[in-house]
Amino acid sequence: MEIALNRVAKTILRRALNEDLGKRGDITSHATIPTDARGEAVIIAKADGIIAGQRIAAEVFTMLERGQGGRPRPLMEYRALIPDGTPVVKGMEVARVRGKTWVILAGERTALNILQRCSGIATLTRRYVDEVAGTDAKISETRKTAPGLRYLDKAAVRVGGGVNHRYALHDAFLIKENHIAAVGSISKAIEACREFAARHGRFRVMVEARNFAEFQEALSAAPDRILLDNMTTDELRRCVAAPHEGVELEASGGITLKNVREYAETGVNYISVGALTHSVTAMDLSLLLNKA
Repeated sequence: MEIALNRVAKTILRRALNEDLGKRGDITSHATIPTDARGEAVIIAKADGIIAGQRIAAEVFTMLERGQGGRPRPLMEYRALIPDGTPVVKGMEVARVRGKTWVILAGERTALNILQRCSGIATLTRRYVDEVAGTDAKISETRKTAPGLRYLDKAAVRVGGGVNHRYALHDAFLIKENHIAAVGSISKAIEACREFAARHGRFRVMVEARNFAEFQEALSAAPDRILLDNMTTDELRRCVAAPHEGVELEASGGITLKNVREYAETGVNYISVGALTHSVTAMDLSLLLNKA
């Protein structure tokens, strides 16, 4: 799959370009390059990984040429040589860009920032997915995304083979320890969420449990999913062994590439890893303009 170019993605790009260009634009390119000069550049992988964000990067140059919302002038060509979700090795050409030289250079950093972050997330996600291959566990991210970039972060996880957790606070209930502390018990919190849903519509009910006793209390209220937070693999196996038909089980907390296989083999349905998005290392890419 690829990261779709939708309204949210375009909003992210407009904000990023406005941040970089301000009111004067790329003054270095304006000063040194004729407005009508045309050129070609290549984006090259400087590390191994999984590519993600090609359509988003292409839109950067299209937006610049259109004046970020002006009339279409299809003079820019962005040719993705490696589709989203495809592995690359260091030295491979990822894309070629052809059009006005000043547009290429003005959009270079924003396009690379998007490609590098999305590809870094997809690459790390794929490593986790590969580690749990052969088990029933699915890898997901959390809400620990970069502010303002959540759509791209979560879409990149899917490109890497993972699945998405809830998108935000507004689309699913997730009862955590602070909610439980505020209301008094897991059972009361679940009941309150169901009462809210009766008035406002159906939402998934997920609840966090930190030990087997909390797991049993949560299970008695039959939520959609129970997050088994910071439990040992022995504790996870005990929870998985308990009858829980219709209730998904998710492991979270303290999970790394070194131990994710062990967690997956406990039989949980999901493993959430905040590091997929909050500690991502951007994939190294560079854009090089062909000499005139």
